Amino acid sequence: MQAVIIAAGESSRFWPLNREHKSQIRLLGRPIIYWTIKGLAERGIKDIIVVCSKDSTMPAMLKAENNLGIKLSFAIQEERQGTGNALWQAKDFITEPFFVVWPSKVTSGDLVQKILEKQKQESAEIVLVGTKTSTPWDYGVARMEGENVKEIVENPKPGEEPSNIKIIGFYFLQPDFFSYYEKLPRHHEADLIDALNLYLKEKRASLVSMEKDMPALKYPWELFGILDLLLHLQSGKQMIASSAKIGEGTVIEGSVYIGEDCVIGPYNVLRGPLNLERGVKTRAFCEIKHSVAQEGTHFHSGYIGDSIIGKDCRFGAGVITANRRLDRGTINAAVKEKKVDTGLTSLGAVIGNEAQFGIHSGTMPGVFIGSQCVIGPGTLVFKNMQDRARLFTKFQNESLNG
Repeated sequence: MQAVIIAAGESSRFWPLNREHKSQIRLLGRPIIYWTIKGLAERGIKDIIVVCSKDSTMPAMLKAENNLGIKLSFAIQEERQGTGNALWQAKDFITEPFFVVWPSKVTSGDLVQKILEKQKQESAEIVLVGTKTSTPWDYGVARMEGENVKEIVENPKPGEEPSNIKIIGFYFLQPDFFSYYEKLPRHHEADLIDALNLYLKEKRASLVSMEKDMPALKYPWELFGILDLLLHLQSGKQMIASSAKIGEGTVIEGSVYIGEDCVIGPYNVLRGPLNLERGVKTRAFCEIKHSVAQEGTHFHSGYIGDSIIGKDCRFGAGVITANRRLDRGTINAAVKEKKVDTGLTSLGAVIGNEAQFGIHSGTMPGVFIGSQCVIGPGTLVFKNMQDRARLFTKFQNESLNG
C-alpha cells in the first residue's frame, strides 16, 4: 500500500510561523510531518508521496530527515488550486490502494491500523475517518446508511445536518479514484469533496469513528494539541538531550523536551508540557510554562507562558508574555484580520522567527508578533505586529537636582 501526504498549502492562517509549511515546525527534535511519516512506516506503509508547492523546502528537509528506510517521492503543485488538485498531482505515482493523509496526523500509525481492520471486516473499498461534533454546520459531515457512508455534506444549515459526524482528513482510497476526479464537470478549490461524493455513489464506504477529535493544525495554537499527542506517544517522559546543560537549582516539572545543545541557566523553572528545540538558551531566573520554542532562541530572566516562539528570537531581561485574561475568559486572536475565539483560557504570544524584545517588555494574551519584529525596552504589545515592524515606547526622563 501507498500513502499521499498533502503538504502544499500556503499555511496563511498559521502566520507568523508560516515562512515554511506549518508541518515543518519541529517538535521533539523533528518536523511534525516526520512523526506522521514515521507512524505510516511503522505500519508497513513505506511508499510515500508528498505533495508540496513548487517553492517548498520540504523535499530537501525530508531527504535529510529520512532515516526510516522508506521510499519518498515528491509531487509538485505548481499553483495553489485546492486539495483535490494537490492530490491529482500524485496520480502518476499511485499503483495500488492508498491513504490520503494530512501531515499533522502524528497518530497515523494508530489510524492506519483501525482503517485496515475496518476495511477487512466490512470488505470496504473506501474507508473514511470521523468524529462527533457539536457544530456540524462548520464541517463536512457524513450522511450514513447503516454502517456505510453515502455522502459528505459540506457546511449543512443548522437543523438540516444529516448527522453530527464530521469527516477528518485521513482517507483510504483505490487507484481508480482519479478517474472520478477527472469526470468532474468543473474543478475548483473545494472539488475534492465533489469527487469523493461521486466516488461514494458507486463504492462501498465504511467509517472509522474516533472518540476524540485530532488537531487540524489550522491555527498556531493547535500546536499545543500536537505536542500533547507526541508526548503521550512517548509516555509523557522527560526527554533531555545528552548535550544539553542544566544549571544549578533548576526545577523541571511535567513532560518536557530539551533538545541538543540547549543551555538552561541556574534557578530556572520549566513547566511542561514544554518543547525547547536545539540550541535554545536561558539565563538565570527564567520561567517557561507550557510553550514551544524553535531552534536558536535565547531567553534572559522573565516569564514565558503558553507561548509559541519561532527560530533565533532574542528576549531581554524581564520579558513577560501575559497568558490569562483578568476575567479568565477564553482568549481571542486576530487571524487574517478576523477575530477568532481560540477556545483557550491560557494563551500567551505567538512569535515569528528572529524577533527581538528589549528589557522589561511584554505582550498581552493572544498577541501575534511577526518575524524580525523589534519591541523596544519597557514596551507592552496589545495588538498583532506584522513582519519586520518596530514598536518603541517613548520615555521622558527628567533629572531632579537639589
